[in-house]
Amino acid sequence: MDEERLVEAVVKNRINQIILERLPGLGLADAWLVSGSVFQTVWDVLTGRAPDYGIKDYDVFYFDAARAWEAEAALIRRVAAAVSDIGASVEPRNQARVHLWYPSKFGIAYPPLQRATDGIDRFLTLAARVGIRPAEGGYDVYAPRGLDDVSTLTIRPNLCPNFRADLYEAKAATWKVRWPELTILPAPDLAPPSR
Repeated sequence: MDEERLVEAVVKNRINQIILERLPGLGLADAWLVSGSVFQTVWDVLTGRAPDYGIKDYDVFYFDAARAWEAEAALIRRVAAAVSDIGASVEPRNQARVHLWYPSKFGIAYPPLQRATDGIDRFLTLAARVGIRPAEGGYDVYAPRGLDDVSTLTIRPNLCPNFRADLYEAKAATWKVRWPELTILPAPDLAPPSR
């Protein structure tokens, strides 16, 4: 699968299409539509399901190092109001602040990030390391490890600094219920590489 085919699949999901149309007007710096809204839509298209099948929410990563929590909470409410008519949960997540809450939620250190795409790089599976955003005349696609795992419905561990085998296995198991066509590769019994 190339980037053009990925974009074609992603915009078959009406919710993705609307979010991508509205994203430039939401006032989010370095904003990307990410995670299941992207790769799960591709799985749906490839397996002949409705393009929004099995997608629980729509994540938008952005990066704003200057935004305090109170301002971020207000932004979350503003985005929710801007997409309240689409019938889906859209979750903006400031990647500049993840290191502040991740350790208490998941029990593992999470070094500060420098841009939104650094957050994409921290997903537990390689198939999830994909994002899309509007660009002049089309879309930018971020997929540093390519699109093979997305297009072959392969779940492979991403041994990033925050990798935990138990979280990877739990996430993969929930996806397998919704997409039984998935091939899930086991998590290795080793510590993640240091970065």
